[in-house]
Amino acid sequence: MKIGISNDHSAVELKNSVMKHLQEKGYEVVNYGTDSTESYDYPIAGSKLAKAIQNEEVELGIAICGTGVGISIACNKHKGIRACCCSEATSARLTREHNDANIICFGARIVSTELANDIVDAFLTTPFSNGERHKRRINQIREIEYIG
Repeated sequence: MKIGISNDHSAVELKNSVMKHLQEKGYEVVNYGTDSTESYDYPIAGSKLAKAIQNEEVELGIAICGTGVGISIACNKHKGIRACCCSEATSARLTREHNDANIICFGARIVSTELANDIVDAFLTTPFSNGERHKRRINQIREIEYIG
């Protein structure tokens, strides 16, 4: 599976650690974020990742900023993106299972490296449940995207 990852300046160290973790598990990882601790705006980082998913360059994404909130908001501005900010693994699992989320977000100032890896593992190993009520709700989200 090909995974995209993006980050702002506050999350360089955590991004690198998560990338290593994913590569050790056999994932191909594409870096859309910054490798510098110089100021880098999270809307740019989130947008690059969201566009990569829209263009099917990667299957799923991981977005990291200071809290995970700002980058998740930026990602969610893109049509077809369902990004969820999670600070623990249960929500990461449930957002894949129920919401078919395609980007997981978290904060470098909020979660530890170990917890980030747990969140990522839960997100990447959980399939969408494909149940009728979940499909219906995903379709309702898609309708909202078209309304603007």
